[in-house]
Amino acid sequence: MTLGLSLSVKGGRLSPVAASLSQDPWHGHLGLQFYQRQGQTKQRVTRIQAPLRVQRPFYPEGSHRCHSVLLHTAGGLVGGDRLTIEATFAPQTEGLLTTAAATKVYGLGMGQHPPGQPIRNPDLGDPTPQTQLPSDQTVQITVAAAAHGEWLPQETILFRHAQYRQRLRVDLDPGSTWLGWDLTRLGRSARGEDFGAGDWRSQTEVWQGGRPLWIDPQWLPGRDKVWHSPQGLAAQPVVATLAWLGQAVTPETVALARQLWHDRPASDPSISPGSLAQVGVTRLQVGLLCRYRGSSTTEARRWFMAIWGLVRSLRGADAPIAPRVWTP
Repeated sequence: MTLGLSLSVKGGRLSPVAASLSQDPWHGHLGLQFYQRQGQTKQRVTRIQAPLRVQRPFYPEGSHRCHSVLLHTAGGLVGGDRLTIEATFAPQTEGLLTTAAATKVYGLGMGQHPPGQPIRNPDLGDPTPQTQLPSDQTVQITVAAAAHGEWLPQETILFRHAQYRQRLRVDLDPGSTWLGWDLTRLGRSARGEDFGAGDWRSQTEVWQGGRPLWIDPQWLPGRDKVWHSPQGLAAQPVVATLAWLGQAVTPETVALARQLWHDRPASDPSISPGSLAQVGVTRLQVGLLCRYRGSSTTEARRWFMAIWGLVRSLRGADAPIAPRVWTP
């Protein structure tokens, strides 16, 4: 299939992104199991299919807690790409999954619209159906009794015109807990690009013992009305969510999470002058939910990392140590 765009060549080879655009869509798959052996949480790869890879496990917090770093070797997602990630935590294990870099979702891909032409979406009243295939990521996490799993990927960057679907399902056994976050930048803000065209859909479900603890469907269509509306993005390109499920929290915990936002030092370089960021903290049935809408993924992540430390203390665990791949 020939795409209507130019491909960059470096050293006689296509760049990773150009190579991914010139091929059929990727259908990557990664399966991981975390199991315990002599008090140490071990990582076992049960399935692997390009472009997904996983680094060898790291133990910056001790042998009881495994850090696993996922890699996407193609350099980003284009239309039609599908990724599936499955992780299982055995009883008494603790593990953290993250990504080696930000996930980029490009606005051109297999089955794309003609270059320079708008993508039409029938859900928004457009007269003709869209022709660009969406990129898709599905994550399935299972946490056994007395285990704790953490899904803390780096941010996702959606280019203008990107069509992206993400699904996350977490199944908890009684006595287990899970912490996860999602940070999404809509448009390449550094280039003055907004998300006035495209489509982002997210479905998160957390279940325990066959009972839903939290169901969170989200949809952000790329439209000027959504971009500028105070009920939409309010011209803020970053949306982020943190959730902790499996353990009841008190109103005092909610107040502490809110205070961590207000206690940020004025000298924090992630705080943009005149920042219009807004946050919210909610107590769930058996957990905590935090939201962010603003202009800085760094600002959102630093607040989330402070809440991460709060959650660890409430679990009676040691203070977290950030994965080394988060260091620029």
